[in-house]
Amino acid sequence: MTRIDLDTAAAVAAVLVHRLEGLDAVGVALPDGTVTVAVGPDSTLSGVVSQVRSAPRSPGRADVVVGVTGPVEGATVADFGPVTLSFGFDWVGADHTTERLETLLQSLDAGLPVRRAAVVGPTERKLLLSFNPPPTAAPRIPVHELICRQAARTPDRLALRGDGVDRTYRQLLDDASRVAGRLRADGVGPGSVVGLCTERSADMVVAVLGILLAGAAYLPLDPTHPRARLDVMLDVADAALVLVSAEAAPLFEGHRVPVRPLTAGAEPVAWQDYQAPASVVDGLSYVIFTSGSTGQPKGVQMTHLSLANRLAWMQDEYRLRPDDVVLHKTPYTFDVSVWELLWAFAAGARLVVAPAQAHRDPRELVDLIEREGVTTVHFVPSMLSLFVGEDDVSRCASLHRVICSGEALPPKVVNKLTESLPDVEVHNLYGPTEAAIDVTAWACRKPEPDSGVPIGRPITNVATYVLDADGDLAPLGAPGELVLGGHCLARGYAGRPDLTADRFVRVEVSGTAERVYRTGDLVWWSPAGHLNYVGRIDTQVKIRGQRVELSEIESVLNRHPLVANSVVVLRTDLGTTPALVAYVVPEPDAACDDLALRAHLGEHLPDHMVPLRYVALAALPATANGKVDRRALPVPQPRTRRRAG
Repeated sequence: MTRIDLDTAAAVAAVLVHRLEGLDAVGVALPDGTVTVAVGPDSTLSGVVSQVRSAPRSPGRADVVVGVTGPVEGATVADFGPVTLSFGFDWVGADHTTERLETLLQSLDAGLPVRRAAVVGPTERKLLLSFNPPPTAAPRIPVHELICRQAARTPDRLALRGDGVDRTYRQLLDDASRVAGRLRADGVGPGSVVGLCTERSADMVVAVLGILLAGAAYLPLDPTHPRARLDVMLDVADAALVLVSAEAAPLFEGHRVPVRPLTAGAEPVAWQDYQAPASVVDGLSYVIFTSGSTGQPKGVQMTHLSLANRLAWMQDEYRLRPDDVVLHKTPYTFDVSVWELLWAFAAGARLVVAPAQAHRDPRELVDLIEREGVTTVHFVPSMLSLFVGEDDVSRCASLHRVICSGEALPPKVVNKLTESLPDVEVHNLYGPTEAAIDVTAWACRKPEPDSGVPIGRPITNVATYVLDADGDLAPLGAPGELVLGGHCLARGYAGRPDLTADRFVRVEVSGTAERVYRTGDLVWWSPAGHLNYVGRIDTQVKIRGQRVELSEIESVLNRHPLVANSVVVLRTDLGTTPALVAYVVPEPDAACDDLALRAHLGEHLPDHMVPLRYVALAALPATANGKVDRRALPVPQPRTRRRAG
């Protein structure tokens, strides 16, 4: 293959592929054979005039013919004539391909460098923007006010079960209003943040409602965390007070922040005709800390309005009924717990509180779901994988909907669940803590194909944009960073205006400037308007100079019939060069066959993406939130060499 530097539009049309795939060189079919085009990202090619037309060649492919207007090195136009670029576009279609070429050539003709040359034309731009739902009037009633209204309508209906105690809606609000009264007596009100440190319990649920009724935002604290970390959270969030269980009280001895018992009460706040003042409506509902890259946790300040929009969508979408039973099992330091805690009460349903450590035990969850007739439950995918592995998961016949989020959802796990429980709905949701729990949703198919489970379409009043490295809309099918706008955003990070300014920015994508959150997640649009998750921008690795997305390897590995779940990491502690290691949880009664797994991956991936080492685990290590804890993965044992003879 001859290498030729081309400096005319006919050749630079091939930069379209460069812009979409990030390649260093692009193949072009010329009449005398194929050459390799070397085009740098900073190249400029102005003064070019070309015409573009496309001709379908076979299903999924087309030839795009570009007129030559300048010389190719060592040849003339008369020698070559038009240049034909052959594209495999699958579902993108010849029309979009042609428009992309025209847009690209116009940008280059205007003198823009290759890295800044536009690709998305007006037709494709209009389609991409149409994937966002039209905005509607966002709710302005805080969720705890909706709960008060529900309690006034159905005071004697069972609302909460936990710790061996049942509470009706009246009893729930009476108890919460006494907590609110105690807090107000201590000077807590709109604009305050109240820490809460306890194990999961029914009293914890009451305390959350009490904090909200007092007009404050709640700050969940994990009693298993070190004192120093809890101190940082309280200081950064500027907490006015902390409610603690008896078991957690020693953690706060001598603390500058006033400490009160979890169940301490006083003159109750009237809840029957409760109406949140404007200072509460426009204020914060909770502050939840997430891990930070600097080692210091980040406190996400969520507004009442963003939370209200999120739960209003959830009720419109899934229609929780009075006879539904929601299970609260997610640690309350994880934002998924917010809808578990509040949605059922706002909809007039019942909440069952799981014992403190039940979320780690799939056997206990099977028993609990069957015993309580749970209809709605959340699972992080890695925990769902363990749950569906239970022999008698079919006992959970009461389940109507299973909601997943927090990690990529393997199709195999979805299909195992729906095989055991054919009537259950599985929904895959996606969202960062900075955007009111979830912002996209996908109703899983039965079965889900091996190609992967999408993260779905944006929910009501949420705008999703997929942007390339230059902040322009990425084309259909091309990966880019997901940025979020609309009625879902947090106010920012507590005490970190610098970090808030870095992640919450203003962009002008849809014609007007708007505030958005940069997620750092790579996704791509399908032509049907749903998003597919690729991975984290900051977890991409390079193997032998080539960019690798670890989640792609995991997706292929999970398709193998002997693999129940897997995670792939790049380790730098195994030798002189970094190496990919696959940690595999085999299916029951299956063994981890390195050669079979390597062969399977080799059928679907290039050599540099096939891990060198495979480690079998009974289960993947999990964080307190149930997600895979990559830092806890064991170092592979040294290989033993066999002696000849």
